[in-house]
Amino acid sequence: MRDETRMLLETMGRLFEDHCTKSIADAAETGTFPQKLWEAVSDTGVPLGGIIDSGVEWSDLYAVLRVAGRHAAPIPLAETMLAAWIASGARLDVSDGPMTVGPVRTSDRLTLSRDGNGWRLSGQASRLPWVSNAARIVLLADGPDGEMAVALHDTAGTEVTAGRNMAGEPRDTLRFDSLRVPGDAAAPAATNRAALYRRGALGRAVMMAGAMERALDIAVTYAGERKQFGRPIGKFQAVQQNLAVMAGQVAAAGAAADAGIEALSVEDAATQEFLIAIAKTRVGDAATLASEIAHQAHGAIGFTKEYSLQLYTRRLWSWRDEFGGDTEWAAKVGAYVCAGGADALWPTLTQD
Repeated sequence: MRDETRMLLETMGRLFEDHCTKSIADAAETGTFPQKLWEAVSDTGVPLGGIIDSGVEWSDLYAVLRVAGRHAAPIPLAETMLAAWIASGARLDVSDGPMTVGPVRTSDRLTLSRDGNGWRLSGQASRLPWVSNAARIVLLADGPDGEMAVALHDTAGTEVTAGRNMAGEPRDTLRFDSLRVPGDAAAPAATNRAALYRRGALGRAVMMAGAMERALDIAVTYAGERKQFGRPIGKFQAVQQNLAVMAGQVAAAGAAADAGIEALSVEDAATQEFLIAIAKTRVGDAATLASEIAHQAHGAIGFTKEYSLQLYTRRLWSWRDEFGGDTEWAAKVGAYVCAGGADALWPTLTQD
């Protein structure tokens, strides 16, 4: 790890430790956006690190997302990074405030058509993160000559269906019925939806890896403190075995997330998608088992609102299905392998 990266992660770790408490997370679930937390993170410049030519490495940004996941930070950090990346690539305005990005589901489609010196936006973007708190909504739509980036300042004229994921994070559905968009709010995109989907999925995988690390710490601490039959439950072989399995899953998730980050340097889009698909699928599998074991170690207490474990497991269950669930990404892995043919199977499995 580079010294600059280590310093960045130490700084962000201290920041989240100071500003991202359980009370902040609980309040966010009731609709109170943690403005002070956002301002503290924004002051570091990290949210806008996704701006093209910013000089910030995406590997560092994803490493910060892992720290954010470890603290269950209730802010749209990954979304703002991606929105800044898309908007800056299209030379559209970005915001210092929170931003969101979409579509985040492959089944959703947006279209732009010319209307004088402006545009008309139609279609649906479902389950968009943090729309109600976003100072800018950055979307990718099909235009007359290819994919276009659109930057909206608000949801005026849009049909909004409010929603939340299992972790209580805002996930709203936007429906556009020939919404008038100013000419300077849309421009040809420098990237495409597939690239956004890959980077979004990788962001969720990295955040899950961080959340699992914290869940493991909580489970191990509890097993060392909770006594049954006169000794800590962590002394019982069955509990030790379960925690060892969980630790293995957490380590595998971290390695898979790191491999996904390395895949960003691969120029071939199909190969990059294959490698990120492996990361998202493997981390999702680990999240399922790690959450189960963490709650088994705690018994009923792990599900209570007052206890912190549920902050992480509910995010694991939610993030596992965002930007594509395990089944969708596993299908992409299978499709890539099958496309290579039987002779390429073993080299694909054993490549570095």
